[in-house]
Formats: sequence, C-alpha cells, structure tokens
Amino acid sequence: MTAPQRTAPVSVILGALGSIRSAILPAIAIAFSGVGGEGRYWLAIGVGAAAALIGTAFSWLGWRRLTYTIGESDVRVESGVISRTARAVPYERIQDVSLEATPLARMLGLVAVKFETGAGGGDDLALQYLTAAEGERLRQLVRERREDEVASADLADPQAPPRAEDAEVLYALTPRRLLTFGMFEFSLAVFAVLGGALQYVDNVTGIELWDVDLWRSWLSESGETVASLGFIGQVIGTVAGVIGLIAIGFATGIARTMLRDWGFTLTRSPRGFRRQRGLLTRTDVVMPVHRVQGLVIGTGLLRYRFGWHGLSFVSLAQDAEDESHVVAPFAQMEELAPIVAAAGFALPDEGTHWQRSSKRHRNDRAVLGSALFVLATIAAAIFAPMGVFLIPLGLAVVAVGAQLYAWQFRRFALSDTQIFATTGLLSPTSRIATRLKLHSVEIAQGPLARLRGYATVHLGLAGGSFAVPGVPLADARALRASILRTIAATDYARIDAPLEEPALTP
Repeated sequence: MTAPQRTAPVSVILGALGSIRSAILPAIAIAFSGVGGEGRYWLAIGVGAAAALIGTAFSWLGWRRLTYTIGESDVRVESGVISRTARAVPYERIQDVSLEATPLARMLGLVAVKFETGAGGGDDLALQYLTAAEGERLRQLVRERREDEVASADLADPQAPPRAEDAEVLYALTPRRLLTFGMFEFSLAVFAVLGGALQYVDNVTGIELWDVDLWRSWLSESGETVASLGFIGQVIGTVAGVIGLIAIGFATGIARTMLRDWGFTLTRSPRGFRRQRGLLTRTDVVMPVHRVQGLVIGTGLLRYRFGWHGLSFVSLAQDAEDESHVVAPFAQMEELAPIVAAAGFALPDEGTHWQRSSKRHRNDRAVLGSALFVLATIAAAIFAPMGVFLIPLGLAVVAVGAQLYAWQFRRFALSDTQIFATTGLLSPTSRIATRLKLHSVEIAQGPLARLRGYATVHLGLAGGSFAVPGVPLADARALRASILRTIAATDYARIDAPLEEPALTP
C-alpha cells in the first residue's frame, strides 16, 4: 500500500480562480443596484475581494485536508475541512477511470481523475487535480490492480511509468469531417442563452425589459420602418432575416460540435478502447472491452438521408450523464463495422431473420395516435365554420399513416449470440446486445396489450435499457425462453474476465 498522498499543490490556484469568478457577478450586481449610494462601487470591490479571499482560503484548506491512498484492494479518499469524510472504493467496483481537463487545468498541466463505479452522479469518486503524468500513471496502476495484471516490480515501485501499449486508431474526426458534422447539428440554442441573459439586463442598465409600453413603442417604430420599405424591401428583409436565422443555427451547431468533439480519436489497444476529445475541456476515457454491454446505433432526421450514423457503447459507467459512451459520433456504416467487430459484436447481415411487431400493436398505436385529432374533427364539424373540420381530419390521416409506416422499422431479430432491435420512423435507432450479458428478461403487458395479445419484452442489460415493444405474446414467450436458456448456461464467473471471451459452461 502506498502512503497517503495529496493532489497537485497548483490545484489551489484553480480553486482561487473559481472563487474570483463566483465573486464577479455579486460585485457587478451591487455596483449597478444603487445600494450604498456613491460608495456602492467600493462596496462592490470589497464584497468581491472578500469572497475571493475566503474562497481561496477554503480552497487551500480543502487541498491540505484531502488525501488519497492507492491500496492493494481499493482506492481511499479522505476529505473535509470542518467534518471529515472517508471513502473507499474496491477495485472490482471501478468500471472506468477517466481523465478530464478544463481549459485552465490544461494550461497548468492538470487533469481531474474520475473513478466511475457505475452508480453515477455523486457516488463516483473524483480527484481534482493531479498532474497529467500522475493522472495517467494512476489510471494505469488502478487498471492493472483491477485486472490483477500488475508486475511485482510495479507493485514495489509505485512511481514506475505505465507500460507502453500498441494502439490501433479505429476512428478519428478530421477537421473537415467535424465541420460537416457541425452543419448537421443545427441549433438555435443561442437564443435560449440570450433569453436567459436578458433577465439581468435591467440590473445593469436603465432599460425595463418587462415594460409592456416599452415593447409596444419598439414594435410600433419597427412596423413604421418596415412599412416604409415597400413590398420589395419587405420581401428582401424577410429573406435576409430567414437567412440570418439559418446562419446563426449553423454557426451554433458548428461551434458546439467543435468544442465537444475537436480531436476526437478512438483507439484500440490490448487493454481496451480509449477515447479522447474536446477543444477546451479535454476528456480521456478508457473502456475495457469486456465492460461493453451493448451497442446503440443512432442517427438524425437529415443525417439518415445522407447515410451518417453515430455509434455508442453501453457500459456500467456514464458518459456526461448519459448511459452510453459515444465512440463514433459521425460515420458511415462501413466505418462502424471495424469498431463493432473490435468490441466483439456483429452487425446484422442479409441472413438476419427479422420479425416485426404485432399488427394489432401497430393498429392500436395508429388509433390512439389519431384519437385526439378525431375528437377535434368532431368538435370542429359541430361548432366551427364549414370546412374547418378538414384540418384536424387531415392531421388524423397523417397520424395514422405515420404509425403504419413506422411499423416497418419496429422489428427485432435473435441470433445464436446476439439480439437486435430497431425502432424509429424518420431516424431509426438500432440496439444490439450479446445474449451472454443479459441478466434478466421480463414480459410486460398493459390492459390493452393483454386484451389484444401482445407484450413488451424488457431485457436486463447492465448500464442501459433494452426493450422490444409490441411482440406477439407467443413470440415474446419464445424469446424469453431462448434467452433464459442462454442465461442459465452462462458461467458468469468468467463473463468479466479481462481479455477473454465469455464462455458457456459445458
């Protein structure tokens, strides 16, 4: 067991900078609130300085009072300034060890080390911050002890560098591909941010944004200006406004994609998959192969028409609060095949025997999906002017047609080793799970499903969800029986054995 250690001393600087940043908004609010009269500016400076000083002091005390120990069987962390907290996480509970570096941390050569236990949220263990070299060494050491593969020399010398591994690049986002990806990530989220910022405008300016008379006068002036342009000018202005809105949406999507996925690289080594991405905040996540529980292949409304898909691994650990780890966010199916194979899975082929959901389930969804429009049609026919009922009637027809068409994409298949399921109308999503790693199977029926003879099959998949809706009851029972036979024959003592294929008992 190594002696208790502290995080990097320079991490105190990050805590101090965070305190200063938190003190800026209160100081600005005081400066423009009018509290304190002419001396409010000095009051604002004093409040900001005091908050920054107190925050820096607590950051230093927190650093002094936090220690971590890499033991033979667990990772232990003790922390707390006023009250002490001690946590120990056994290696067998650690699913992944990831590194994350914010822009300031990267400038100082620091990373945050997160030990993901599969519980998610505050139950995961994190160390903020270590040097980049120490973070990588710690991750390697924990993984080796987790897998019982560490050499005696490494155990005797905890400062030994991690062993070199040959890594194969399976997927990488080039700047050109990233730009194309960003264009498909069209977003108007910037307007939501501006809307939130407008709530604070009246605190720093003399403008009362919630004054109805003010908005009425602005709209009146704008209307007069637009009317003076004439018909052609109005058309040009409208077109320019639409083009500007589209340009903002594309720019926002590209910016968000660049920040999140710049330098996206997925490599495969004997120890597993390693994903690195991020322009400002850089993340480095390692996923052992035997921890991949399933696959999710998704797409988008427009991306699907151009053949672009995204691949995620389902594991016990979380990826930014999501149940799946994105490993190829923007790729063609032929580019996903090598990654899928490296994870020990196989894509469906021409020989895959697909089964669609029950036609009764399809018809019930069509009826329920159009019921509201049908009621609106009846009400419009009785109370509304002649012809208005055609609008909800047309929507009811569209709803029925959409459900009938979507039925073509609701299907599942069972092979000797895997189960496949596809759902979605305009942007289908496919899920693949290996039968060896399913730990339960449940048949669920609501009142209507019991009456109509179909069910939803829920498969117990560690770290994610897998459901097959609308399966005819006889097929659902046959599916459950087949999967239960696999579960009963599986030697679960070997399922999580690293670098080995799961095996069935004789």
